[in-house]
This record gives sequence, structure tokens and C-alpha cells, in this order.
Amino acid sequence: MNSTFKPKIWVPGDWNAFFGFGTNILVNLLTLTGLLLFVLKMPPDIVFGRILPATGLMLCLSTIYYAWLAYKLARKTGRNDVCALPSGTSVPHMFVVVFVIMLPITLQTGDPIKGWEAGLTWVFIQSFVLMIGGFIGPWIRRITPRAALLGTLAGVSVTFISMKPAVEMFLTPVIGITCFAIILLSWFGGVKYKGVPAGLVAIAVGTVIAWGSNLFGLNYGGMTVAALGDSLKGFGFNVPLPAIGHVFGGFEYLGILLVTAIPFGIYDLVEALDNVESAEVAGDSFPTTRVLTADGVISLIGCVMGNPFINAVYIGHPGWKSMGGRIGYSAATGVAMIALTWFGVVSVMLAFIPTVAILPILLYIGMLIGSQAFQETPKRHAPAIILSLTPHLAHWVVTLIGGALAASGTILAALSPEKKAELFKAMATEGVMFHGLEVLGGGSILGGLILGSIGVFIIDRNFIKASAFSATGALLTFFGFMHGDRLGIGQSPVVAAGYLIIAGVLLGASKFAVVEPVPLEPGEGLPHGETKAEAVVETPPVLAKS
Repeated sequence: MNSTFKPKIWVPGDWNAFFGFGTNILVNLLTLTGLLLFVLKMPPDIVFGRILPATGLMLCLSTIYYAWLAYKLARKTGRNDVCALPSGTSVPHMFVVVFVIMLPITLQTGDPIKGWEAGLTWVFIQSFVLMIGGFIGPWIRRITPRAALLGTLAGVSVTFISMKPAVEMFLTPVIGITCFAIILLSWFGGVKYKGVPAGLVAIAVGTVIAWGSNLFGLNYGGMTVAALGDSLKGFGFNVPLPAIGHVFGGFEYLGILLVTAIPFGIYDLVEALDNVESAEVAGDSFPTTRVLTADGVISLIGCVMGNPFINAVYIGHPGWKSMGGRIGYSAATGVAMIALTWFGVVSVMLAFIPTVAILPILLYIGMLIGSQAFQETPKRHAPAIILSLTPHLAHWVVTLIGGALAASGTILAALSPEKKAELFKAMATEGVMFHGLEVLGGGSILGGLILGSIGVFIIDRNFIKASAFSATGALLTFFGFMHGDRLGIGQSPVVAAGYLIIAGVLLGASKFAVVEPVPLEPGEGLPHGETKAEAVVETPPVLAKS
């Protein structure tokens, strides 16, 4: 620890990152509020009086903790360019807990409070998975190739981070594409807006277009004075209150919850490892165990106060760092979230800012993280990165189809096996191999990690390690952690057998195949896994700006 060095808490670039990251968190906050109100039909007094204050508390604890962790790293290294890890409610889990846990139980009981309790118990279980996983995370990170870690992360960024914003931007192109151009010109093109953060400029321009269009009867963005007036009724002051009774009230659904809570807890574990690896590539090395256990502890605190959404380290550290974000942007975002959720401001924000003006920021982050997988690994590993993407593409399509079915009144989780089989058969006649997509996309984070690792070690001609990862894939698949939708014995036995066969073939190749040594790239050490040496690559221009 450098006792004489005092890191700067706030630098000019923190304004850019604050508005960028803050709007990212705001989009997620508005989304989960919409899911609670309009999908689950949760009473507004529960949403604005209990759930959102607890969510705000969790977000504040998380962002301040990671600002403190960045401050410690800055003091230790004597650097003023350390960027705090971004964190917030896990976006994939937001939809999973609503559509897979809370909605089916709400429909079954006719009581949204029962759905809320089930969601709280689900997060309660996941929190302990994360805390335990924090102690094995560093070991997983040491043995897994960087291309696999970043490749499966790129899969999330391309699908769940990038695609929805891109689609919604083109649904309202006058606002969406205009705001996207403003962001690209600044964050990629180097254009300055006289000291005003590009994220704030984009939101302001989008808001002006949306409200200005009302003067001509066009109503771009769906903003109305009536909705804004109604939103003012949500003003008030609500602090989070303990919800321990509600947490334990959801234990009556424990059998249903365990089949998803444990696999998704492991999903969070691996996703956090990916994001810590991404931050290290960008120059900031954070302690893996502290990150993972912190996510578990903070999620647990949020849960017992009434928040049914898990906390997670976010994709995007290199992006916020490239904007100039350091320590202050994270802590400032946490304080802002307290103000938004405890004073009922979220309801006003829903009615005043068009969401499409915020979404281009998420697309920018997706672009940056997706490209990082290729920029920060040896070129020869590019095919393995593509392999890592495939489970995420399948999982994304499954999510879309599941959402479409839910919109039509068909909840997959509530269907009997016979009804499911009948539905899948009907889909197959139309060329939609839904069950195949489910198998490939099940446990996509782990699936992308295992497939990417196998690909990397085959490319590097380290067939023994490729065989070990394939055997690990067989084990995870057999017990439902990959290529399945629930935990259990023999969940996908045929796929598990396939992985075992591949492991045997690779082991045979390691003993009998004669191959040339892998050609190394200029400045590169031994292939990943032989030593701790990593490929030496140039810093992408967007990161060099910081």
C-alpha cells in the first residue's frame, strides 16, 4: 500500500462515466419497475414503497463498495487511472426471476405477493452460492483460457446487451439513431460537446425530440402530459424495511426454486469471473474472491430488505474507463439511485425521459465488450471465440420465443411435459427447432466457457487440457448445469455422452497424433495454460484515450 499517494476521488472523465453508467442503471431500474407493475401486476404501493427502496439500497451499497475497492487499488499501485468495476441488478436474471419464478407462482396462486416472496427466496439461495463460489473463483480463472472467458462474455454482450437496444432504436429511429450518432461521435470519434458529457447530450436531445414531436401530433417516444402528471403521485419518501418474513414465506416453493437458483448462482459466478478478467485486460486487477463474495453479501442484504433481484458486477468496465471514469462515478451513481428510489422519482423518470434516448449507451457498451474478446487475445483463438458465442445466441432466441409465447398467454414453465412436447412438435414443423435451441442455450455462460476452452486448447495443440475441459463439460451437462433447464441426475445424458466421446478422442490425439508446434505471434509467450505469460497486444484506440 502506497501510504503517501492520495488517489483523486473525482476527475472530469467521471462526469461522462456517471451519466453513461447512471443511465445504464436507470434503464435497468425502469425496466424492472415496468416488469413488476405491468407483467406481475404488483400493487404500486409494494413496488414504490417496498421493492424499489430495497433495490436502491442494494445498488448504493454495491457501487460504493466497488468505488472503495478501486480507491484501494489506486493507492496500492500509485495510479490515478484505476476505474471502479460497474455493478447493479443482473439484467438476464431480472427476466428469469420474473418470467420463470415470480410470474408462474403469481398465476398459480392469483397473488402477486406470493410471487414476490418466491423471488426473494430465489435470491436468498443464489446469494450463498455466490459467497461460497468466491473462494473457488480465482482457481477457475487461473485454469481457463482468456479467449474463453472473454468469448462467453462477448456472447452476452452481443445478445442480451446489444440486440434489444439496437432493435428498439430502429423502432423509433428519429430519436434512437440520432442519439446513437451523438454517442458514437464523442466516444469513438473524439468529438467534444464543450465539456458536456455525451451521454447527457444524447438524453437531452432525445427528450427534446420526443416532447417536441407532440407539438406536431407525432408523439415520438410516447411521452404525454397526462402520464407525466399521473407520475407525480408517486412522490414520497420510503425507506427499505426488513422483509425477512416474506423471504421465508417463499420457502414453500423451495423445490421449484432450487432447480434454477443453484445453476443461475453458478452463472453469476462465471459471469463475474469474466468481468474481472475483462477489467484486468483493461489494466485494473481486482481481487476475484472479494468481488464474488461482495456480490453475494450485497444481494443478501437487498433480499432481506425486499429486493427480488440479484446484484452482479456488470459487463463494461473497459467502456467506462475509456470514457474517463475512475472512482467517483461509481459512488455518485449509488447516491443517485438512493435519491431516485427512496423519493419516488423513478415514476416521474418513466414518464419524462424516452427510454429509446438511453438505449444507445447500452449498444455502445455491447460493441466495446464484444470487440474486446478479439482484440485482447491471440488472433488464432478467434474461431474459439465464435464457438463461445453459439450457446448465447441459442439462449437469446429461446428467450425471445419464450417471451412471445408468454405474450400470447402460454407460459412454458407452467406447461405439462405432454403439452410441451406437443408444442415443440408443432414448432418443428415450421422449422423452429426449439428443443435444440434449449439444449444448446441451457447454461449458456458455462456452455460458452467450456466450448471456448476446448477450442482454444485444440488450436494450441494442448489436447490433454482440451480433453479435461470436455470431460468437465460432460460432468456439468449430466447434472444439468449445462445444456439443460434444471439440476438433477442424467438431465442431458446424450449430450454428456457426446462430451465424453470428444474427451476420449482428444486424449487419444494427445498420445498418438503427430502435430507441428503451434506458431506463436510476435511478442507472445507460450500458449495459454503452459505458463502465466499472456499475449502482448496493442491497446485499442478507444481504451488508449483514457
